[in-house]
Amino acid sequence: MKSSTATAPPATRLVAAAERIAQVVDDRELAVALSALGDDALLDLLAGTAEAQRALDLVAGPVSAEVARRSARELGYSGLAQRKGHRNAMSLVQNITGESRADVARAVRTGEELGIPTVPVSTDASRPAAATPSWLQLLRDALAAGRVGSAQFHAIRTGLGEPPTDRYPDLDPEFLPRAWAVAVDQLLGEAGTTPVEELRAAARIARDRLDPVGVRLRFEERYARRAFRTWTDETGQEHGRIDFDDEAAAWVHSILQAALRPRRGPRFVGADAAEKTAEAEADPRSNEQLAYDTLIAVLRTGAAADPAQAFGDRQPGVRIVVEQSAISRPREKGGMRVTGIGHLEDAGQALPGGVIEKFLCDAGSIPIHHDTHGRPLDLGREARLFTAKQRIAIGIRDGGCVWPSCIAPPSECEVHHIDHWWEHHGKTDVDDGVPLCRNCHMRLHNQGWRIVRVRDAATGVDTYWLHPPAHPLTGETGEPTRLSTKSPRRFAAA
Repeated sequence: MKSSTATAPPATRLVAAAERIAQVVDDRELAVALSALGDDALLDLLAGTAEAQRALDLVAGPVSAEVARRSARELGYSGLAQRKGHRNAMSLVQNITGESRADVARAVRTGEELGIPTVPVSTDASRPAAATPSWLQLLRDALAAGRVGSAQFHAIRTGLGEPPTDRYPDLDPEFLPRAWAVAVDQLLGEAGTTPVEELRAAARIARDRLDPVGVRLRFEERYARRAFRTWTDETGQEHGRIDFDDEAAAWVHSILQAALRPRRGPRFVGADAAEKTAEAEADPRSNEQLAYDTLIAVLRTGAAADPAQAFGDRQPGVRIVVEQSAISRPREKGGMRVTGIGHLEDAGQALPGGVIEKFLCDAGSIPIHHDTHGRPLDLGREARLFTAKQRIAIGIRDGGCVWPSCIAPPSECEVHHIDHWWEHHGKTDVDDGVPLCRNCHMRLHNQGWRIVRVRDAATGVDTYWLHPPAHPLTGETGEPTRLSTKSPRRFAAA
């Protein structure tokens, strides 16, 4: 629930949020006040505290930036931080607020983005201030209006970066800034239901879709930084650190997801897995220990391992989604050349053409054909279960579990018939199948939620809506939520 004062000045919003909190908490001990709240009131209180924090960030950011401005290096010993006995502004602000260096740096950047510079303002009237790009202004306005908080703002800002117009001299100089503005608007729309970490990842995906040359450059930079080192601490504990390149990281993630995915259970089991359920449930290992044991087992067994024993019905492997427009067939060479980029099916991370060509040479490809509206092929009523090819198509279309705020990748999802195959005589068509992780799939069936597909008669485009169950006492149902794809293809490509 958003405060109606979202567009008011920060001080007004802060006071309104504080009053909203005080009305609920009052003078009682916090634990007593919270225990007396119903579920809706508790969540409303949490929304109030979030609004207060966003408003406070809009004050703390400019204040921290102003402290940095008054402590600029060129001011020397007359600077504010030096006069107060601190080496720099960062140390002074940390001393007052008790926050980490990273939090203070983010507050200063927030102040900068809101128009508070961190260096003395030039008095040279012959140098007019540069105009703020429209994409950046959209982001700043959302921060100032309270649509996003400081962490969400910086997730989009750092993930998306700046339009690299210098890499594409043949393009209209305004093309990439306009495309950046579209991406910012789309990311702002997703910010309300997306965790900050996933929002940052989505911003990187949008950047990669618009900057294919940069995908190769960033891949090469991370490849050059790949490293593995081990050391022994004073107690004799052996430690290790790996800095992955993109391709190796994809393989490791694939191995761990195949071994630890929720549907199968994170255990190394044989063909008699059903008989070992009790033993598996009693396994005291943490997820980190399970991941460790998985990787060590893979290293030990190597190529001689029986993959069916370790990973069950889906073998670990890297699956890359490449659009047909990214592939060309040069006449002089007679082969295929990847001129664009591809995306990992699970993580959505972009890979450059050279890596994709290597995979095409080594592992081949599975073509998935879509109609003019992006819908893959259908299977009809004859088969009860979705085929492997349909599951791939659905995963490409939706990018993972479609439940709002869930971040499960396609490899951890089951395909749900939105028109139940038995109850509603639903078809096993990709239009009527959506990916849900096991937890969300169970929640949908057990609590009575329902997903409905609506096709626009004019455009032929499908939208999917999540309808909540009826209230057990009143029978009333809440408003449906539109489900959005999490596929990298939701962002426009250059």
